[in-house]
Amino acid sequence: MSYAIVGFGKIGQALAQAFARKNIDVTVAGRRLPEALASQARAIGPRVVATSLQDALAADTIILAVPFEEHHAVASALPNWGGKTIIDTMNTLVSPEELDGLPSSAFVAKAFTGAKVVKAFNHLIAAKLASDPVVEGGHRVVFLSSDDEDATAPVAALAKQLGFAPVKLGKLNEGGALVQARGGVWGQLIFQDVFKKEP
Repeated sequence: MSYAIVGFGKIGQALAQAFARKNIDVTVAGRRLPEALASQARAIGPRVVATSLQDALAADTIILAVPFEEHHAVASALPNWGGKTIIDTMNTLVSPEELDGLPSSAFVAKAFTGAKVVKAFNHLIAAKLASDPVVEGGHRVVFLSSDDEDATAPVAALAKQLGFAPVKLGKLNEGGALVQARGGVWGQLIFQDVFKKEP
């Protein structure tokens, strides 16, 4: 399984640190050229490699960490996203009307034709995502939701591999609504820093 982070702002860099901490290979791409990102990527860890957007999109699993309004530009970079998993880390406070009445991740899924979309890693601020998720025997929780059950399991496995405790919320418009903003109001679980003890 190959991984890429598209968007190398605070959230993208925080997730790159999570990969580096566990020595997992990940490519990173952003608006700037790979050469401009290379020193930042190297500073995070030797297995974090800056690349072009096109090369990053060759990965099996793509973590989307761009500002919400830029997701269409990323989606247009490939004609078909079949076989890919998109992890949507984005948050937006735009009105439900602008999202066709859909949860933001369901709206995003329409742009990524053929992809499996999982909402994850979006409810924590960058500083929390970047820090060690293991604290006093507990693991920091990451909430997952998707309309594709098959996609949730591998993303949960990745979250666990990164040291987090994955908690599945179900479909995007059901439990997933707790981690998505609607009508200018944050979902109830956004910004909640929750830990799960090992049984």
